[in-house]
This record gives sequence, structure tokens and C-alpha cells, in this order.
Amino acid sequence: MRELVKKLRKYQIQIRKAINNQMQGDFHSVFKGSGLEFDDVRSYQYGDDVRTIDWNVSAKGHGTFVKTFKEEKEQIVFFLIDVSASQEIGNPGQQKIDIVKEVCGVLSLSAVQEQSQVGLICFSDRKEKYVKPGKGEKHAFRFISDLMTLKPNSLKTDIGKSILYALNLIKRKSVVIMISDFIDEGYEHNLKALAAQHDLVVIHISDIRETQLPRLGIVPLLDKESKKTIWTNTSSSGFRNNLKGTFEGNQNNLEQFCRRHQANYVNVYTDEDYVPKLIKLFRVRNKSRKIA
Repeated sequence: MRELVKKLRKYQIQIRKAINNQMQGDFHSVFKGSGLEFDDVRSYQYGDDVRTIDWNVSAKGHGTFVKTFKEEKEQIVFFLIDVSASQEIGNPGQQKIDIVKEVCGVLSLSAVQEQSQVGLICFSDRKEKYVKPGKGEKHAFRFISDLMTLKPNSLKTDIGKSILYALNLIKRKSVVIMISDFIDEGYEHNLKALAAQHDLVVIHISDIRETQLPRLGIVPLLDKESKKTIWTNTSSSGFRNNLKGTFEGNQNNLEQFCRRHQANYVNVYTDEDYVPKLIKLFRVRNKSRKIA
């Protein structure tokens, strides 16, 4: 655990330096969502964002009014983490679940240092772990320890059901960082609702084996969630093209979905250095907040 924390600290510092020095940005802002709550209304002025017009008040016939907001003092960052058996793909120590836990650890340490509260929901096809939001490094270390030692009770995945649980649990507008391989179907409606209610960040974890299997001929492949063995001709061009096409199609659909619903998206492979991609994600978030 000590070595892991040392590694996470190193990555955290690397990200912070890139944001504060290279971009002259505000590292604090990357964990701030819209972070706004309704305050009052005032008369519309030239240059105001039309999206802030309060149509209900304006309809009374006394002029056009816009909503005004004030920034919330504290931001809650919730991590929604997929711990189902499909995450157990990859080399030892570098499986998808290992990268999921590392990314979550790096971001949680960074968030508490910026005075944000962090909470945790781990899921398979059910709730596997819930940690109530809290502040400070002591909370973050317990948070990370709980995540690293978690042994899921179920092997299966139900992303839609897990998002619905999060929607019912998280009442206050928060930054929700969802980390998963998104190998499931029928969750888009609930994901759209999550993006509408919260500031959503989607981190898509993948492994090269999901698109490029070795040409080994007919071999048994184990489905980790169902525990069923399927005999497959890995040398078949049809199988290989279908495998790659399905993966790339799902990845593209998820990325486009996030763009349509104003959610941040980043894809991370298990065999790559994920820090540069997190830095790029933070740059995008910093830029979008300045524009807003």
C-alpha cells in the first residue's frame, strides 16, 4: 500500500505541474463542475447568455429576465467505479481493474487537496461499496484502501442499474467521474440523466486484447462474468474483423454520446501511460470553465 501511495503521489504532482506551469491554469478548477446554485433573477442585458433566460418569469409580461447564480463553496466529487469481472483483463498488475483503481486513487488524492469532498460507489450488477463523501487526506487514504482491498460479491455487470442507484443517492449537483470498460447494453438513457443532473466525466478503460487477439487457431475463451467457455477460431478474419469493429463502434458511440450531452470523455488503455491523457482532460475542463 505504501508503494502504491508513493506512485499515486508522483502522478498527482506530475499532473499538477502540467496544469499550473505549462498552462498557467487553475488546478482547483478541474474538480469544480458548474458548481453553481440559483441565486436570483435580474433584467436581461445585452450580451447575456440566452440559456440563462428565466422564461417563466419573463412570460409574466414585465420584461425579459435572466437567472443569476452563485458558486457553491464546496464541490463534491463522486467516483462511480466498475469492479465487475470484465475488468480482470490484461497483464498481471496491469489489468483493467488495476488501472481503474490507480486512476481513481490519483484523482481522489488531487481532489481532497483542492478541498473537495470525495465519495465512492463501486458496482457490478449491484452496489459493491459505498463511501460517504468526506474531506481531507485521512479520508482519501481510507477511501483508497477500501477500493484496493475490495472483493466484489458479483461477477456480472449492470451499468444502467448502477447509474440509477447513483442518481437516487446523489442529490446535490456534483462532479461524477465514472470509470468503466462500458461492456454492457441499455445504459444510455440513465447515463443521459446522469449527465443532465451532474458534471459527468467518463473514463473508458480498455485493453488491447479486446481488439487484437493472437492468431492461435481454435481455442477456448472464458467469459469471466458468465464463467462459460466458448470455442473460437481466433485466426478467422471474420472473427477478428467483427471483434475490432464491435469494439471501435462501441467506443465511437460512447464518445459521441458524451459530446452530445456535454460530458467529458477519455479512453485509457492498460498498456499506456495514462497521466498525459488525464492532463489533456484537465486542460479541456479548465478551458471550458474559462469560456463559461
